[in-house]
Amino acid sequence: MKLAKLLDIDRILLDMKATEHWPAILELVDFLSERGDIPKACRAGIVTALEEREAQISTGIGSGVAIPHTFSDTMEEVVAVFGRSKAGIDFEALDNAPVHFIILFIVPRKDYHLHLRTLAAIAKMFTNCEVRRSLGTATTRNEVLNILDPKPVHIGQDSEPC
Repeated sequence: MKLAKLLDIDRILLDMKATEHWPAILELVDFLSERGDIPKACRAGIVTALEEREAQISTGIGSGVAIPHTFSDTMEEVVAVFGRSKAGIDFEALDNAPVHFIILFIVPRKDYHLHLRTLAAIAKMFTNCEVRRSLGTATTRNEVLNILDPKPVHIGQDSEPC
């Protein structure tokens, strides 16, 4: 599952305003809701499900990346949004570092298998230092979308430390 297939240019937020974990998630959910990607009637249930997921353990996976996610009984398709914070967000990440990139996604419960494939694809992409560097300096949403559409990577290509 390619992340770029879940996003479109209008689901990229280059300058998040939130500076803390939960407000950042709400900012992204509200962004999707205002666009109509999440029906307004479903917003509260999705927020509750995300809150329950985050209560288990932060989805801040380290290296400046967070992947908040949940299931929905009301959504028909996977919905995702990419948010970037140049200042960094205190996301209670596993490495305690500020989060600069958040990929929030909601998976229909009927498509449970997509959940693990999507998580794995996102985590794999963000282990690449060059991807994170490029996303940090991108100036347009189109540029971000092009970075998130991964090209084949040769083993050992990203050997420098992050």
